[in-house]
Formats: sequence, structure tokens, C-alpha cells
Amino acid sequence: MERDEPLATGRLQPGTVIAQARVWQTRPVTLDSPALDVMTDLTQVKAATAGPTTTLRQAEQIMIYQGVRMLFVVSDMPAIEGLITTTDLHGDRQMQLVQQRNVKYDELSVADVMAGLSMLDAIDYEDMKAANVSNVIATLRRHGKNHLLVVQRPAGKTPRRVRGVISRAQIERQLGAPVEVADVANSFADLGQMLS
Repeated sequence: MERDEPLATGRLQPGTVIAQARVWQTRPVTLDSPALDVMTDLTQVKAATAGPTTTLRQAEQIMIYQGVRMLFVVSDMPAIEGLITTTDLHGDRQMQLVQQRNVKYDELSVADVMAGLSMLDAIDYEDMKAANVSNVIATLRRHGKNHLLVVQRPAGKTPRRVRGVISRAQIERQLGAPVEVADVANSFADLGQMLS
């Protein structure tokens, strides 16, 4: 082809469709399906993020716009600082902060209620490859979480990284059935909050 030569074009025919990035999300699974079938693979789907100074109201709008219930908290991409979920936006913690600080809800930021790295549970990607959906559900139940991260070990110059996300809501959609997960206290502070 010569430089500056235009490319050939053609008219679209009836029946032409749009390529869609998330076709896999509609595939039904069973408890015996491979665990990777219910993992959102962050090498395939862009991670939904918010900065620590994002207000809770803005974080909620980002979640609605992107159709997610969890955001990664990042200041300097791709380094993760924590997570914020819809539960964090409307839970007891933010109401306590409003009362303690004598501020309005709109003055709270993601950093005020997010779960920091030390609070995040993660599954090793290699373990996910050998597991099934039933194993993933058992892990969600054991930790009392709606979301778990999947972490890939460092390889060569690639550092340890979050490779995927497990979401209870996603599993429920793919199973076509509810997945019950009870709250679990992970610290004395959590236990006190659950009992109050």
C-alpha cells in the first residue's frame, strides 16, 4: 500500500452486531464449574477506580455509572491502596464518622471508610486455576465477604498484582441462585460493631 493511500471501505449489512467485551458474564455456571469462570479478569476488563479524596457521593455515582459495587482505591495508578464497596458507602462506619466529626455525609471521602490493604483478603491465582465455583463460595462464606481479590505472584519484572475480582453478585447472576454470606468479625473492633 502506498503512503497516504486511503483504505477500502464498505457499507454495513443488516445483521451486523457490536463486539462486546463482557460476553463471558452471561455464561451460566454450576457449583462444579471452574473457579476462573466467575472471576472478573483484570487483564480483560478495566478495573473501576476512585481516588482516596473522592467523596462518598462521587464514589457512588462512579459505581452506578460503571455498573459495579466495588472500586479500587488508587492515588498513583496502578498501585492499590484499598477498596470501597457499596456497603462501605451506606454502612455504620460512615454514620459514626458523621457523628464523631460533626460533619455532613457529603464531606466524607473514600479514604475515610475504605478497607485498606491490610484488611483485604486475596486468593492466589494458581489456587483459582485448580478450584471450582463451590470452593469460591466456601471462601466467601468463611470470610463473610461479598468480594475477594485474586492475586498473581511476581514473575520476572512483573510485581505481585491483583489479577482478578470475585464478586458474590456476579456468582449469583451466573448461578441463577442466591449465595448466602453471613458477616464475620475479623477483629475485636468488627465484633464490637456487629454486637452494637
